[in-house]
Amino acid sequence: MLDSAVDRQNSDLPVSWQQREAGENFPVALRILPRADREHLHAVYDYARMVDELGDSYEGDRVAVLERVREETSGIWRGHVPDAPILAVLAATVADCALSEQPFLDLIEANLQDQRVTRYATFEELVGYCRLSADPVGRIVLELFAQSTPERVALSDRVCTALQIVEHLQDVGEDHAAGRVYLPQESLAEHGVTEDELAADTASAGLRALILAETDRAEAMLHEGRPLVGQLRGWARVAVAGFVAGGQATVDALRASGGDVLGQTVKPGKLATVRHASGLLLGRRAA
Repeated sequence: MLDSAVDRQNSDLPVSWQQREAGENFPVALRILPRADREHLHAVYDYARMVDELGDSYEGDRVAVLERVREETSGIWRGHVPDAPILAVLAATVADCALSEQPFLDLIEANLQDQRVTRYATFEELVGYCRLSADPVGRIVLELFAQSTPERVALSDRVCTALQIVEHLQDVGEDHAAGRVYLPQESLAEHGVTEDELAADTASAGLRALILAETDRAEAMLHEGRPLVGQLRGWARVAVAGFVAGGQATVDALRASGGDVLGQTVKPGKLATVRHASGLLLGRRAA
């Protein structure tokens, strides 16, 4: 059983979906989806947010509590009924959708890694982190809609890694204040940017150039994964189109900021997200 402090910290999760989703780059549970699909997506989302919040802001021993969550999570696949409300809801979704265990454990491992790794030397190392922190979510969504294949998983991984990277670009200042830098060290060196510049009120010319270069790289990955939408059917296609569109709208917002992610809040526009989603669903080529 998770300790009561963890339960209290996360007790608002089931009743605060809309408030928290407003801060995300894409609608986690599009309102047009059937209720059952929305509830399953919320169960997965709340689990992922719980794990992230424990890894980012839990005031006690974060490693210990994450390891305890890992134990409780694994128990779901061994017939154990969790006491923690978020895990109990997740257990029902796991049973209804026949979800695999490993992606959920990978999300915990990503947060455990955050406790010991705060810098990434190369872009390839950062992508390796995203395989734990982001790609599992896409894999879960494909399973949730019973549309997972090896080819689709590969495309989903590209999309999810791109989404994670653009989120890191939005949050450079916040992450630095928390002691983490997700910009590759090789990219900082290439653009002559020091870590002290990440604490400034506005982005330097070098940092703006770095952000725009990394935005281009993330967008290329997003485009590589874009064919996934055309391979899906039914509500899965709608949901995944929303995710991809949110990523592209964030790319648009990063470019519109000129790369100054310190001097302004970079958020994707709702109309841009809808426009990109419509294009995906109608089969239009990306601009």
